[in-house]
Amino acid sequence: MPIKHKDEDIFQAAKKILCKMGIGAEIKQLCRKSLDARRKNNIHYVCAVIAETNMPADEFERRKNNDIKILSEPELLFGESKKRLCGKIIVAGTGPCGLFAAYFLARQGLCPIVVERGADVDKRTETVDRLWKSGVLDPNCNVQFGEGGAGTFSDGKLTTRIGDPLQRIVLETFVKFGAPNDILYKAKPHIGTDMLKSVVKNMRLEIEKLGGMVRFNSCLTDIITKNDKICGIKINNNESIECEKLIVAIGHSSRDTYKMLQRRNVKLTQKAFAAGVRIEHTQEFINKMQYGSEYKNPDLPAADYRLVYNGRARSCYSFCMCPGGTVANSSSEEGGLVINGMSEYSRSGRNANSALVVTVNPSDFMSDNPLAGIEFQRRYERLAYIAGGGNYSAPIQLAKDFVSNRTSSGFEEVLPTFTGKTVFANLRECLPDFISQTLCEGLLSFEKKLPGYTSGGAVLTGVEMRTSAPVRIQRDENYESISIKGIFPAGEGAGYAGGIMSAAIDGIKAAQKIINKN
Repeated sequence: MPIKHKDEDIFQAAKKILCKMGIGAEIKQLCRKSLDARRKNNIHYVCAVIAETNMPADEFERRKNNDIKILSEPELLFGESKKRLCGKIIVAGTGPCGLFAAYFLARQGLCPIVVERGADVDKRTETVDRLWKSGVLDPNCNVQFGEGGAGTFSDGKLTTRIGDPLQRIVLETFVKFGAPNDILYKAKPHIGTDMLKSVVKNMRLEIEKLGGMVRFNSCLTDIITKNDKICGIKINNNESIECEKLIVAIGHSSRDTYKMLQRRNVKLTQKAFAAGVRIEHTQEFINKMQYGSEYKNPDLPAADYRLVYNGRARSCYSFCMCPGGTVANSSSEEGGLVINGMSEYSRSGRNANSALVVTVNPSDFMSDNPLAGIEFQRRYERLAYIAGGGNYSAPIQLAKDFVSNRTSSGFEEVLPTFTGKTVFANLRECLPDFISQTLCEGLLSFEKKLPGYTSGGAVLTGVEMRTSAPVRIQRDENYESISIKGIFPAGEGAGYAGGIMSAAIDGIKAAQKIINKN
């Protein structure tokens, strides 16, 4: 389809194709729409629709071609619904994993108790704004902790490479609770931080309506076991709650919870992650890079990109790219600074930002301790905090100055969007040498491919260390801890997901295991 079109134009085009093939069918809905900008003189959309036909199967098989495939609907293979489970189910965490697990448990009448260390999304927004404006951090309620998890203050991307049929269930659930309908068919769906806030709140209200209980400001501080089986938890170090099942959906920044689980002999292992910086360009530059002469076309979305450099020793790649977005202070520990990117649904900001990261392997941790990856992250987050002046200001540097190993003295075309103050610094002092070296190689490579990417005043902000969990909580094929029965580690914090979509799917599957087992 051309850049400018209406949904009805798509349906008419599909009908013509079917008619030419002699297939009588009713067009039901648009199911996929992706932008093809590979040739700048022929930018167009590629669309797919769902159609229904009563044509006999054998006749249909003779007429269909490679542009048509049979649609298989995702199924939730839950067992027989029960009014209540004998004993309590507790879900720790209200990120996408915990929310979706609790929602599907509640739909089955199992009345989960959800505990969340942070506040509800309204109070959490106030706390986050205070950090951004005044540099005052609440270690239990911030961009990492609180209703909706870390994803609430992000771009709200729903892309994933796992190819699970439950993706459709997740998308439909989000739409049910207020997400825009276009996530059902966009090839790169996103909700945006502004819309995510109301979506996660609506999900929580529905969980409560279905009989679940959601408790904020309630941090999981201990587990109670008997004969290697969960029988309760402790909240805020003083309140005990009995339970028979515990879904651990804690998120990748719950460092004290990992430490508690290790102390209670829950099997943890090291896991690779990625670390680096955020790079900012003007959105106009990215649009020109991707759309050529069409870069000002109002019918085209804010452009994104994906870049990879494969060096001899390591790779450098863009990650979590946020068109029209903001670089956010995502700190959760006193004395440490960590950043992330976020966008609103409109993606209308002046800058585009993306993480530029390098893989960090367990061999880089220099320790066999399962929590060594956390210490690795913490070390460089503290260096970034110091480089920023010790008040949650962010250290920044022009990309070309980073390559030249010199501290910047002023901005050029790109002005930073960081949600707080910034300080010029040499970001090499906040990163291990192997990351700095690979980032330099990557920036030089990207400049050759895309002139101006590194040389045109692009701004780097440091540091990005929380791309994924550096720990995995070991579980079996039934999603149950191999150490303690009744504990179900799930989602990104448990080391089994990366992003909103995969975490939500993992939460559904964890709930599914519990429902079908009881």
